[in-house]
Amino acid sequence: MATRPPRQTMTERCPACEAETDHEVSLELRTESTKAENARYSREPYRITRCLRCGERRSQRMNNA
Repeated sequence: MATRPPRQTMTERCPACEAETDHEVSLELRTESTKAENARYSREPYRITRCLRCGERRSQRMNNA
């Protein structure tokens, strides 16, 4: 289960476009455990970006940033 807040737009480098482009940016809580009894304790924040020029999507686990 993922919780998704409203998205925001930011300008950042897109590796696919090789340029500074506008990106849709959001944070998402992802459940990483496959065991039901641990799922509520295994949520991790991810930064999700999508290039508005080419559509490339990327995610980065924020605890590993």
